[in-house]
Amino acid sequence: MITRYGYDVFFTVTTICVVVIVLALLFVEPRFLRWLLAAAAGVLFLLTLYFFRDPDRTTPAGDALVIAPADGTIIQIKHVDEREYLHGPATLVSIFMSPLNVHVNRTPVAGTVGYTRYVAGEYFAAFEEKASEKNEQMIIGLENPAGRVLFKQIAGFLARRIVCTLKPGDTVRAGERFGMIKFGSRVDVFLPATATVRVTIGQKMVAGETVLAQLPSTTVESKSL
Repeated sequence: MITRYGYDVFFTVTTICVVVIVLALLFVEPRFLRWLLAAAAGVLFLLTLYFFRDPDRTTPAGDALVIAPADGTIIQIKHVDEREYLHGPATLVSIFMSPLNVHVNRTPVAGTVGYTRYVAGEYFAAFEEKASEKNEQMIIGLENPAGRVLFKQIAGFLARRIVCTLKPGDTVRAGERFGMIKFGSRVDVFLPATATVRVTIGQKMVAGETVLAQLPSTTVESKSL
């Protein structure tokens, strides 16, 4: 399944690839160049198809569970002082998304959107620590009965567009699709200091499925999205 957040890019690239293939097969000589152009267009189409894939996921149930909002690898876990939304001590968990990962983002916790802010910034490599403060990003705060969670969609050096459909007042479930970061990215999650982190640096994340942390005690069951 192709994500609706990437329809604009996907169908534009698909149209270009089809035109290139048709023109190459009809008009380009010599033959090796004809097939080289057609093959290049075919590869570009397959890469675009792969990048904008959007598989279904099964999210563990539990109102106070914090679920990975992105596919990727944990590159950082540290204690910070978060003053924008949590207003106090917090634990920062950073997920780096490589170009090979699914790039659809999902809400990490059930609750109500209490805060959003877009920041037009720079384009450092997403794995660099300064990317969290300097890069283009969308900041979202969620109100959960067990505590607040803040997370950031952060653009990488190749990314030029962040898609986020959330707005203050929206009610969400953990694991729901809400947007994506096109062509390379990172997601930072700020948890209350009282949260129990369940992941380690280097661990692979599956958006909508991997339990990132737990707020005050909850029961884990299974539900399908």
